[in-house]
Amino acid sequence: MMISTTLHEGVGHALTALLTVSPSGVLSTVAWNSAYDSKLVDAGGTIVNLIAAAVFWLLLRNARRFSAATRLFFLLACAFNLFAGTGYFVFSGLTNFGDWAAVIQGLHPSPLWRAALIVAGVLGYWGALVVAGTSLFRYVGFHRGADRRRISHLMLVAYLNAVLIACLGGALNPMGIEYVFLSTLPATAGAGSGLLYMQYYARKNVEPAVGVEPINRSFAWIGVSAACAALFIFVLGRGITLTR
Repeated sequence: MMISTTLHEGVGHALTALLTVSPSGVLSTVAWNSAYDSKLVDAGGTIVNLIAAAVFWLLLRNARRFSAATRLFFLLACAFNLFAGTGYFVFSGLTNFGDWAAVIQGLHPSPLWRAALIVAGVLGYWGALVVAGTSLFRYVGFHRGADRRRISHLMLVAYLNAVLIACLGGALNPMGIEYVFLSTLPATAGAGSGLLYMQYYARKNVEPAVGVEPINRSFAWIGVSAACAALFIFVLGRGITLTR
């Protein structure tokens, strides 16, 4: 989740803005805020998430010699980027708020464009569930019939931690607590909820293409995650001023 959010705001919005229209701005976990904007900047966050999802999926597909924990990391990174990228279309289409509402602003007829966003988002999110769910069994190495409860537990832990960290970081943002409800919760609790049921969208008869092995608790992964969470919450969460 932290990777997905940082790529969305930091690369898709902030870097694009600094390279094109904006001399400076404030980057936080919930938004990129500057005096200058463009449709390219608005669209950049989602585009970067979808590109990142493809990169992590390719890493996962070619990670057969890596540990099961590393393959699970690639899957989660792919899934969070996929769900955030495709879910944003539905969110903007339904609420007329956010990045893609800004992208289609001024285009007529507006209801038709919003409907197109919703349809594209629903189809894209369904495709994301199929890709992530199938990859869970094929490339991470779960057994479809035997590991349902184990998968549900792992995904619930990932989901709840993501929501908690996102809310803590969002609560410190310089734009106000309301952005937790306008940005953080829709992106993490809403779009990220696909983690909880993506296993049911896997293709039928999918078999593991890697060796099946346990995913053991790793204090190395936990330590790195804790350090990243501290930076995400207390540094990026408070906002960073960036200039060209």
